[in-house]
Amino acid sequence: MHEADRGLLKVHPRGKEDRPLRGVFSTRSPHRPNPISLHTVELLEIRGNVLRVRGMDAIDGTPVVDIKPNSPELDG
Repeated sequence: MHEADRGLLKVHPRGKEDRPLRGVFSTRSPHRPNPISLHTVELLEIRGNVLRVRGMDAIDGTPVVDIKPNSPELDG
C-alpha cells in the first residue's frame, strides 16, 4: 500500500492498454487515492451478517469497505 500511486485515478483494466481507461474504484487496481488494501481470505463461517475469515491483515475494528468473491481468472 505504501507504494501505491495516490494520484492515479484511471487505469487500463488488468494493465491492458487496449482496454479503455476506467476509474480505479471500478477495477481491482492497487492504485487508489485512499489507503485501502485488498486481501484474499478464507471464509470460515457465516452467521447472520457476520463473516468469520482467516488471512486478513487487519486489526479488530478495522472497517471492511467491500467484499468480492475470489475470481481466479481475474485475481491470478
